[in-house]
Amino acid sequence: MAQTAVRRWAWIGTFVVGTALYLLVLAVLTDTDNPNLFPTMILLGALVVPLTFVTFAAGRSGRWLIDGPTLGGSLLFGGVVGVVVAGLLEYDAMRRLGTLPMVGVGLIEEAAKLVVPLVLVVFFGTRYRHSIGGGIVIGVAVGTGFAVLETMGYAFVALLQSGGNVGAAEQTLFIRGLLSPAGHAAWTGLTCWGLWRFVVRPTGKHLAGFIGMYALAVTLHSIWDGLGGRITYAVVGAISIGLLLLGLRHARQQDDRLPA
Repeated sequence: MAQTAVRRWAWIGTFVVGTALYLLVLAVLTDTDNPNLFPTMILLGALVVPLTFVTFAAGRSGRWLIDGPTLGGSLLFGGVVGVVVAGLLEYDAMRRLGTLPMVGVGLIEEAAKLVVPLVLVVFFGTRYRHSIGGGIVIGVAVGTGFAVLETMGYAFVALLQSGGNVGAAEQTLFIRGLLSPAGHAAWTGLTCWGLWRFVVRPTGKHLAGFIGMYALAVTLHSIWDGLGGRITYAVVGAISIGLLLLGLRHARQQDDRLPA
């Protein structure tokens, strides 16, 4: 019981410690103007809120504990592979078509983020096939890694374009870091909810459910990118987070019925 409580509320400690480290680096950077601290500031600023959200989701995944190496590997390799695959496909599509509509971006990026989860269920299925909640958390971690790398890129560009203005990079980190749980993390978590339901119980209904979840993630992604604005972010974010929490709740109930 105590261990469950620690897992459930570990996100608070993650947020407090991460925020303290970020503010410490920012204070020293502001005081010394040492450019060597820019990468550390960008990394922490992009990572604190998304990592807090991963910890939050992991604490609500049910009785199946996702081990640290799997979680960290999903975040790192899922993010890197997703960004590389999406960047390559988007570049190739824009070179061929001239422009790439938002729905095309959504299709490519949501598919790219599934590379690592698919590798896990195909090649390591016996280890990860027993928990739908665990699959959702893996999806959240992959989406988080993707979002963190994107945020770091945008913050670095903002820093360069502003002539080294820390405030410009800080604003980018704050906005994108705050919104990332409602974006990539939630969308990949939803898609992996559908994927793991099919993996745990491969039926035609669950395959259709996986395809439907992927289509939903693409739709939310396309609306987010295509319309933009505070109202869009608030509405799409609320829907994304709400559906993800619903998925974690249902997955926990389903996992409890599976044999240990």
